[in-house]
Amino acid sequence: MRAVAALLAAVLALGAALPRPGLLPHGPARGDARLRPGDDESSPGVLLRRALRLYGRAARRLYVGTNGVISSQDFPRETQYVDDDFPTDFPVIAPFLADLDTSGDRGNIYYRQDDSRDVLDQAVGYIQAGFPRSAATFVPTNAFIATWEEVGAYQELSQDTEPSKKLNTFQAVIAYNDEDTYTIFLYPEGGLQFLGTRPKESYNVQLELPARVGFSWGDSDDPKRDGLFHSLASSEQALRNLERESNTGIPGVWVFHVGSTEHVEPGGGQGAAPAVPQSPLEHPNPGMASYPHPLSSHTPMAQHPSHGSHGGPVLLGFVPGRRDTQERSRWLQPRGDGGTGQSFSANPSSYSSGQHGVGVEEDVHFNPDVFTYSAASKETCAQHHGSCSPHAFCTDYAAGFCCHCRATFYGNGRQCLPEGAVHRLNGKVSGSLRVGRASVRFQDVDLHAYIVGSDGRAYTAISGVPQPAARALLPLLPLGGLFAWLFALEEPGSENGFSITGAEFTQSLEVTFYPGGETVQVTQTAEGLGPDNYLSLRTHIQGEVPFLPENVTVHITPYKELYSYSSSAVTSSGQREYVVAAGTANQTLSYRLRQNVTFSGCPHSRLPARQRLSVARAFALFDSHEHVLRYALAARIGPARDDAENPGVSPCHDGSHTCEAPARCQPGVGTEYACECPAGYRGDGRGCRDVDECTEGLGQCGPFSVCLNAPGSYRCECRGGYQPAGDGQACVPLAPPSDPCEDGRHPCAPGDRARCLSRGDGRATCECLPGYTGDGIHCSDVDECAESPCHPAAICYNTPGSFSCRCRPGYAGDGFQCTYAVEGNPQRLTPCQHERMYPREVPPLGDGHVPQCDEQGRYRPLQCHGSSGHCWCVDAAGQEIAGTRTAPGTTPPRCGSPAESIQQLTPCEHARMYPREVPPGPSPVGDGHVPQCDEQGRYRPLQCHSSSGHCWCVDAAGQEIAGTRTAPGTTPPRCGSPEPTERPPSMCERWRQSLLEHYGGSPRRDQYVPQCDPSGDFTPLQCHGDSGYCWCVEQSGREIPGTRSEPGTTPPCLPSVAPPSVRPEPRPDVSPPATGTFLLYAQGQQIGYLPLNGTRLHKEAAKTLLSLHGSIVVGIDYDCRERMIYWTDVAGRSISRAGLEPGSEPETIISSAGLISPEGLAVDHLRRAMFWTDSGLDRIERARLDGSERRVLFDSELVNPRAIAVDPVRGNLYWTDWNREAPKIETSTVNGANRRVLVHTDIGLPNGLTFDPFSKLLCWADAGTKHLECTFPDGTGRRLIQSNLNYPFSIISYANHFYHTDWRRDGVIAVNKETGSFTDEYLPEQRSHLYGITAVYPYCPGARK
Repeated sequence: MRAVAALLAAVLALGAALPRPGLLPHGPARGDARLRPGDDESSPGVLLRRALRLYGRAARRLYVGTNGVISSQDFPRETQYVDDDFPTDFPVIAPFLADLDTSGDRGNIYYRQDDSRDVLDQAVGYIQAGFPRSAATFVPTNAFIATWEEVGAYQELSQDTEPSKKLNTFQAVIAYNDEDTYTIFLYPEGGLQFLGTRPKESYNVQLELPARVGFSWGDSDDPKRDGLFHSLASSEQALRNLERESNTGIPGVWVFHVGSTEHVEPGGGQGAAPAVPQSPLEHPNPGMASYPHPLSSHTPMAQHPSHGSHGGPVLLGFVPGRRDTQERSRWLQPRGDGGTGQSFSANPSSYSSGQHGVGVEEDVHFNPDVFTYSAASKETCAQHHGSCSPHAFCTDYAAGFCCHCRATFYGNGRQCLPEGAVHRLNGKVSGSLRVGRASVRFQDVDLHAYIVGSDGRAYTAISGVPQPAARALLPLLPLGGLFAWLFALEEPGSENGFSITGAEFTQSLEVTFYPGGETVQVTQTAEGLGPDNYLSLRTHIQGEVPFLPENVTVHITPYKELYSYSSSAVTSSGQREYVVAAGTANQTLSYRLRQNVTFSGCPHSRLPARQRLSVARAFALFDSHEHVLRYALAARIGPARDDAENPGVSPCHDGSHTCEAPARCQPGVGTEYACECPAGYRGDGRGCRDVDECTEGLGQCGPFSVCLNAPGSYRCECRGGYQPAGDGQACVPLAPPSDPCEDGRHPCAPGDRARCLSRGDGRATCECLPGYTGDGIHCSDVDECAESPCHPAAICYNTPGSFSCRCRPGYAGDGFQCTYAVEGNPQRLTPCQHERMYPREVPPLGDGHVPQCDEQGRYRPLQCHGSSGHCWCVDAAGQEIAGTRTAPGTTPPRCGSPAESIQQLTPCEHARMYPREVPPGPSPVGDGHVPQCDEQGRYRPLQCHSSSGHCWCVDAAGQEIAGTRTAPGTTPPRCGSPEPTERPPSMCERWRQSLLEHYGGSPRRDQYVPQCDPSGDFTPLQCHGDSGYCWCVEQSGREIPGTRSEPGTTPPCLPSVAPPSVRPEPRPDVSPPATGTFLLYAQGQQIGYLPLNGTRLHKEAAKTLLSLHGSIVVGIDYDCRERMIYWTDVAGRSISRAGLEPGSEPETIISSAGLISPEGLAVDHLRRAMFWTDSGLDRIERARLDGSERRVLFDSELVNPRAIAVDPVRGNLYWTDWNREAPKIETSTVNGANRRVLVHTDIGLPNGLTFDPFSKLLCWADAGTKHLECTFPDGTGRRLIQSNLNYPFSIISYANHFYHTDWRRDGVIAVNKETGSFTDEYLPEQRSHLYGITAVYPYCPGARK
């Protein structure tokens, strides 16, 4: 104490911050352990010499972490907490939570236990400076000291960067005795040289997250609600003031009471001189809690008055009823007078979700139990009278308003029910339970409750829970016990649960069964009153319960239960016994329960500190005939009697015993108890060790099972090929489910129109056969003739499921290839005759012109348009002679013979004069080709495209010979002389050529062109463009029935040998959309490959597809036509691509010029274009897929553009902007026209965006709201799919699932579209953030038949 007093005197004299000697002694000389150097290290659990009380719980071990934290449990990966705001998922004492690094001799981290008198005296001096009243008699017996000395921030170093010279020093001290605990944070002068750290793998080089200072309980009453926490500082200004400010009067020293109850109480609130209150809206240091500074001579941050011994200032960081605000602390704080107030750390700084707090100040002239809001935020009855029940009245208070039920009604004012009436409750129950060796899942089974309010009776019925879970839930009376507490008969001066919580609350219940140690968690959420005052409730059950055999009954003795109340929570704990009776044999068992109910109550209501619920009758029954689980209770609520009337509660029941888990607390006389090891353990109750029943031969597993040891028990698992029997004990052979396709129990259309696909679970999927369309149950014939599949000189005849082609009279052929016949002999048509059959458009008229031919089939010199009256002269090739056209009604031109008007041109010479597009073979070029002619004007056998490099062979007419085309850079084909003596074209080649001509020389990728082998025969396997449909053919080219396959599979076709008439069915557990589909995801310096088995993640086959050292890949998309991957690289400031073929090398198509931070990327496979966002330039750009024709679409009204998606079919573009002030989703055409905002309300950080080409829905994943939502492309029909995402980054839609990357899980998460449930996840072995994700189909979306 003298040392502290001397230090305080020196500090006050100098007006300075805490000098380094102000830290408690530390280092190797004091016996400290040293944490190994590194970026994310943690110490072994330090077993404390005596347990300390932390947040009202006993802690026996402490762990010290690199990142400025101490915890009572081991740390998760740093990615799960280091970049996130409070609360954390595990208990935390955080003097400076940030991404710290001691690698490379950059500082040391020391820690030790200490009970030396000099250390304890210095610690208690600091504590009593902050708590002069309540800690005046506090004498610590032990201390735990952790010191971070000259530690650095994590930094990604390269050859061009030097380690930062900014280093931090700070210390945390936990001083405690058997009854209480205090924590001290010490920040010496100059100790904080940096205030935040950059996130790892962050593509935004400007982003730095401030450190967090404070406390987090870690556990949460409800997984969907924030846990309890207290934040001291989380902004740069607040962190900067840690050295200069204080809550003890000693700059740099901060003291907190953290032990005896479930809250954190900051020092500085006892005995402080009153100061002029300062409005929180003028608070100079947002992000930091404010405390008075009674002993400090420096300028305070903000001083608030205290009320004697009523504790420190009360600061609220939220405004009740406002959705755009958030609490900064959620701890209950006892006042010096024994009452309970609320302490909130004022933190008006921005949050990751873009929310802001609003400060609240205490009114010096008002009751300290009532808080006064600033004028800007005060809410009144006039503004919010609609919030009250029609059966309630509203009262204005200095700090807001509250609702109160009128006479003859009861409730919390927001919901009121008539006294003594009968009430009904409806709900749904879902869960997943392990019962013995069986796992049971159930979804949305019905729950109904009937309440007789006049005498406190509650009847509950749950129907539809499958066996053996229903019977095993018999002892779990608290499922219905909630309603007994809600609607208990009220004794004078007492209130039942509904009078306090109303119809909106959440109950969290944990039950541990003995002797087996099975634990089950129950969450019950009340969602308000519906029509006829029916209360609506959702229940979720998760965990393990003991197996109960058939024909047993469960008897539960009457009990009493003590409930403790605060302004927003009700808690209770205890131990109950129940009797399992089978015939004349009885067995008494027990379970321990802990429950709490959280609600939003009126801050001006004075609740009782404790009440006792007395249950006079309790019954549990399972009706096996109706499959209904029933509970019945009769209860009354009254005051908790004092000790004179009612002996103290057994420590076994209130949880204050010292039995170490898993020992069982056995109540004795009064408050006496004994610790007993449960079955499955050995020991004296103070220390119990597990018995390995399997090794010691104590297990009783039956045939076909394996014994597996478990803590306190063992379990028997069935061997492969066996499953648990109905009794939950024996193993019986697996009985395969019946196949509805085989036994006819399916709804599919008849077999000549549809096929039945068994799913392997007793259900079937129906699918229309090729040639039919529909849902498989109703299939209608497809009119293939509408697609003109036949030769133009043929007639198409549609037939059920197929079609046929027949040449017109005067033509010969098979209907797919028809030639003109003269006296029965097929003849090749002259160009004029061909054009008469297939008229072309005449510029500039636009309607078809049919040329006039002479007797030899040559063009007549004078040509006139039949309908327009225009006339002109032509040459021998039928080409118009310039300057000869005359207008309608005038004298036609005088045209001589073609030989007289122009020198006769050969077809090759004519083609050179009038270039046309290359007759496209497998890879059309798309720009004009000028043919090569020999000296006589004939086509040269070898033709090569001058710009693309493609080469091919031609016949005497210049037509490409099928199968001869070679790719650029390869050896050209060897082409012989096109003599008339070469073999005549085969049927396959003639059909192919006819279709090529019919398609205008440029077939689309979804149009069928026959595939011929070098000898002219049909290849055994034929495929329909890139649709993915393939089939086998006979030698004549006709399809072999039953061989047509789905996209992603290829039928086995052999030359001249018909394959099996029915293709093999997929595995029963694989229900495609389409096999062969896989996901690609970006993970830092690599692109990962994750195949899909149906819609399930085939995790075993996942691998790295591309390693891109030095890159940070963010956006990724796929071109289905060229099978190319495209990606953005924020490290290289570039956009690149690579083919999926083995050996393909990455190619940079847009370099760093003009790019700063390219993120989202979308490929339009139809327009051969790509689009991307640049969050550094705040732009949206587009270019062709080779990087050419680049242009900016938008560079205004953008702040943080990220995700982008394209609808190629409709030509629409969509993108997100996660501007924290005004996030939005926008759309335009792919050319930048018609820009407009689609979504701008109820979104936070829309990171991921996807357009589903099949459902035509636009969907996004929001890391701020944690929602996955969808809307129609016009912004209507918005609906919520999932509301509990972690931290999504990118998302893709495929079949009936969404797949998104998640930064909290560092993996790929699968979400079912229909149910919104999480169905699967993949966590790569190499853990780091995943960015973009895309799906690769075996076909182009939109090209399927």
